[in-house]
Amino acid sequence: MATNKFKTVSLDTMIDKHIGKEGTERRDAFENELRTDLLGQAIKQARQERNLTQEQLGELVGVQKAQISKIENSVKNARFETILKVFDALGAKVNFNVELNNRKIAY
Repeated sequence: MATNKFKTVSLDTMIDKHIGKEGTERRDAFENELRTDLLGQAIKQARQERNLTQEQLGELVGVQKAQISKIENSVKNARFETILKVFDALGAKVNFNVELNNRKIAY
């Protein structure tokens, strides 16, 4: 009978071990990049659900197709104002949570 030589660990444990503990500079950078990636995916999904090409969305926002592509592929230098315009053009509602010292700030 074969025995399993692999130990099952949580994703959080793996990230702690290989990226760093929460609050470290490397972990913060990793999580920020991950959020940026999710934002790009959300934009792409919303655009596709509305049957728009990148070019069509760019026209609605007032930017070139290349800029939409960069945002969807999570290029870090996209302007926040442009991202908000993209969501507005897609008719998407955007919510933000601000947390300071592990406490959500109500606004």
